[in-house]
Amino acid sequence: MKHLAAYLLLGLGGNSSPSASDISAVLSSVGIEADDDRVNTLLKELEGKDINELISEGSKKLASVPTGGGGGGAAAPAVSGGGAAAAAAPKEEEKPEEKEESDEDMGFGLFD
Repeated sequence: MKHLAAYLLLGLGGNSSPSASDISAVLSSVGIEADDDRVNTLLKELEGKDINELISEGSKKLASVPTGGGGGGAAAPAVSGGGAAAAAAPKEEEKPEEKEESDEDMGFGLFD
């Protein structure tokens, strides 16, 4: 991902076909060591392709991916005759909640 980001930054800067050394230079300028195999694979995959068209195609593909907002599942049906089973279940002992220590003893608040 960092190699692709460097490639895109170089493209935004006006370099329409960045080389492996260009990508390595961008990454090394921020203290990241470039992986030569990944840089070469990236350049091989992007060779002869317009990055703007690739981004546009990718956006169309992502638009068709479901994102999970499909509504909730149906509620479980109520169990009839479960009153006897509920009465037979042992009650859990209620434990008194432990009181959390307050920051008030420290003498200052969050926004003081």
